[in-house]
Amino acid sequence: MHNKKRMKRKIYDRLLQWKRVSQGDSALMIEGARRVGKSYIVEEFAKKEYDSYILIDFNNTTQQMRDLFVNYLNDLDTFFMYLSLYTGTTLHQRRSLIIFDEVQRFPTARAAIKYLVKDHRYDYIETGSLVSIKKNVKNITIPSEEEPIELNPMDFEEFLWAMGEQSLMTLIRMQFEADKPMGQDMHRKAMTWLRQYMIVGGMPQAVLKYAETKDFNQVDRQKRLILNLYRNDIQQYAEGLETKVTQIFDEIPSQLQRHEKKFRLADLQKDARYRDYDSAFLWLADAKVVNICFNSTEPNIGFKLTKDGNTLKCYMADTGLLISHSFDENGIVKEELYKKLMFDKLEFNEGMLMENIVAQMLRAAGHKLYFFSNYSKDDAEKRMEIDFLVSKAITTSRHNVSPIDVKSGKNYTLSSLEKFRKKYVSMLSTPYILHTSDMKTEEGVTYLPLYMTPLL
Repeated sequence: MHNKKRMKRKIYDRLLQWKRVSQGDSALMIEGARRVGKSYIVEEFAKKEYDSYILIDFNNTTQQMRDLFVNYLNDLDTFFMYLSLYTGTTLHQRRSLIIFDEVQRFPTARAAIKYLVKDHRYDYIETGSLVSIKKNVKNITIPSEEEPIELNPMDFEEFLWAMGEQSLMTLIRMQFEADKPMGQDMHRKAMTWLRQYMIVGGMPQAVLKYAETKDFNQVDRQKRLILNLYRNDIQQYAEGLETKVTQIFDEIPSQLQRHEKKFRLADLQKDARYRDYDSAFLWLADAKVVNICFNSTEPNIGFKLTKDGNTLKCYMADTGLLISHSFDENGIVKEELYKKLMFDKLEFNEGMLMENIVAQMLRAAGHKLYFFSNYSKDDAEKRMEIDFLVSKAITTSRHNVSPIDVKSGKNYTLSSLEKFRKKYVSMLSTPYILHTSDMKTEEGVTYLPLYMTPLL
């Protein structure tokens, strides 16, 4: 990668903090979807922060290496001697890092973390995708010394950094905190970047390709490689669920294009029930391929308490991937289509992309996803849909939950939001509309440009 500055990730600071605080008392487990940049960032960290490091890639390692974990865990001196010999790397006590890459492929190594951390000679970082999938934890005890953190696709700010746009997000943050609009020029600039982020997405390979070429066709090719990898993973790892998981995966775009974005199981199979499919949804969520958004039956601070397991929305974890997944007719998204997306000239339901990117940005900011839906055949007053609910960082006795509606067009009504505010007045904090225009506040509702979503 010719321009290292390009791939700056926020997780790096978390790694530094772990190294400083843990001092070898815990191993870090970085979980995330395939191709989200786990190995890259860990190797960068290893090069900069340690005297030497060893990376064992369990996707592609020798039997000799695997045997070490089986034969020598009770004799760590010999274990490290061989490890050093096999890799041609000198290990320095407390100054070397050992990386177990894609550790889910060899659960024995993951179980060994317990002994290795206790031995305290070196630091350990594991990376994995599909880490919690049943097949990958069979017969092992998950070590309590493991500290999990999640790596998401690149967020909007990381995307901007990769594009060499260092300070735009700082300005956005400043205006958001001061409750001030961006002003026409800056707003237009930020929206143009947001559209590019929406189209390219946050998968590092796609972002890097875009930074290098600005060619949407080449970016699309990168995204399709990733989508194929996901399909292969489903076939290889979704034991007994392959068909259901594939069905859901293929159905995501058309479900999101509907006005009602709730996932309709009847489209997969007549009379299908959630309990027949819940493990398949869970599999995709565990693989970090999708973001599941659950229905909360009232905007209470414990969303979990009011979760309705029978309705959910299923977003792609990366909006760039969603676009390539949606327009799959002839295997490649034509440059033409991308240009139309870029300039907002596409005559299809853009709402799905906007809502998906909001879900992605909320997840990256650490929110769990909930929406509110109340359907009533007879009483229009009771019918309402709120796209997302987020709770305040600091809980107070009331007014803890902000309703969020995403509006992609210029003309829209607020009828759901108004009914919702009337009904739950004591529970609600600031209501937000996320839209394509600049920031303003009217009648107690704050209208935010989409690119301010990460700040909520």
